Amino acid sequence: MVTKSTHVVPNKEKGGWDIKQSGGQRSSGHFDTKKDAIDRARIISQNQNTELTIHNKDGKISRKDSHGNDPYPPKG
Repeated sequence: MVTKSTHVVPNKEKGGWDIKQSGGQRSSGHFDTKKDAIDRARIISQNQNTELTIHNKDGKISRKDSHGNDPYPPKG
């Protein structure tokens, strides 16, 4: 099963942060601050029911938030 995801990644060429969709090459938005990029990416992720993946400046994943069909929802 392929899960769609929305990523907040550093832009090494222009500086700042980009929002990218899994499998996509183009940016869905460019922001000067990581906070602004995360705020916008969260809205996109909620609207598209995707996983939100937030990266650090070195490109490693710092955290994930699920806004889609969670296969392991919490009990009760």
